[in-house]
Amino acid sequence: MASQIAHIIYARKYFEKHPSTINKDEFMLGCVFPDIRRIDETIKRKDTHLHFGELNLDFTGLSAFEAGWKFHLYCDMCREDILNKHGFYALKNTADFYHQPAKMLEDEIAYDEYNNWEKLVNYFNNVPFINAGIGVTRETWELWYAMIAKYAERKPDSKSISAFLIKQRKIENTAEIVATVDKLRKNAKVVEILKKVTEEIV
Repeated sequence: MASQIAHIIYARKYFEKHPSTINKDEFMLGCVFPDIRRIDETIKRKDTHLHFGELNLDFTGLSAFEAGWKFHLYCDMCREDILNKHGFYALKNTADFYHQPAKMLEDEIAYDEYNNWEKLVNYFNNVPFINAGIGVTRETWELWYAMIAKYAERKPDSKSISAFLIKQRKIENTAEIVATVDKLRKNAKVVEILKKVTEEIV
């Protein structure tokens, strides 16, 4: 599973390889939607991550938002396959804290692959409400996208990663997670494999 910036980069890569008339803004909303559960304890992981049956790139019959949501889950699955193929979790500290430090470092590494953050940040700060059918309130919806907008304003570093994680109720040990990000950042092999995810994901 990846963090939010990485998912946005994956979506960009998808559209580069698969030109589409799908509403890209709503697709982006969907591709970062599933982790909204981290700020609302009433939303269970199964509600957001087990929402679709077979995970693939067939978006027939789905709205742009639903397609982005399904794409998120597909990429989570593919990302793990890529990391396992390259022996990522055999490297020191990569599996610490449920893999959260590696996810945050991946955001930092991938950030420069997108060149229109200002537009996306503005969109997320003025996000239209979409009823996802799992009981997400408008307040939670707007908060989640505002958090991502703030996080994506500039390239992540230890300070902004910490600020983003602290706001997520279901994530603990923020200081330790950030300290592990700092360790992973110095490991050239870790960085090399995380770059491969963006290259190989779609």
